[in-house]
Amino acid sequence: MIALALALLPCFFLMYKIYGADKIEKEPADLLGKIFLRGVISAVPAIILETIGTYILAYIGLEETTILYQVLMNFIVIAVSEEAVKRWAMKGPTWNNPEFNYMFDGVVYGVMASLGFAAIENVMYVMQFGVQVAFLRAVLSIPLHCICGIFMGYYYGRAKYASAHGDRNWMAESMRMSLLVPVLLHGFYDFCASIESETLSIIFLVFVIVLDIIAIKKVGRMSREDVPIDY
Repeated sequence: MIALALALLPCFFLMYKIYGADKIEKEPADLLGKIFLRGVISAVPAIILETIGTYILAYIGLEETTILYQVLMNFIVIAVSEEAVKRWAMKGPTWNNPEFNYMFDGVVYGVMASLGFAAIENVMYVMQFGVQVAFLRAVLSIPLHCICGIFMGYYYGRAKYASAHGDRNWMAESMRMSLLVPVLLHGFYDFCASIESETLSIIFLVFVIVLDIIAIKKVGRMSREDVPIDY
């Protein structure tokens, strides 16, 4: 029970903080619950996609010790698979939902989907490796998922705004960015964490700190400057 609480508490804390940053119009609990549960469920297709990707890399003969293998594994197999399923979890219940009427709503949706995924992933890690991994994941992995959700939601909200105003090119670009930016952030994080290198360890630490600062500032600015999607 304690292990389960330690695995889930960081996710619920971050969801609470992002929900609180939605100042103008709170999203309904049933919608957020649906997105969160879809985020949890999205772990299943992510595991399938990652398993297939791992087999493909083995089939073409890439050695795990090579840089090319680590780049493909972390940026393509893991990051693309996980961020794509999280965006699926977010988009299904929200794109045509009338509650999606402010740009910051996209951030809330992205975080809910991402932390739903992170919650079940964290439970599996804690159950497999013990509570000793809970603290490290609470300060590194869980915030990373949240930050990816923030950037995914930012561009997703921008895409919805562009769609409402008839700008199909801007909408398409924003939808691409809603996947590309989280994939690059996630992939770089995993790549640095996967390579045993003192230099990369320093880069990893700086990356995490800078990314946290940028995400906090971005959420604060978007919360203050939130605008309706269609006016």
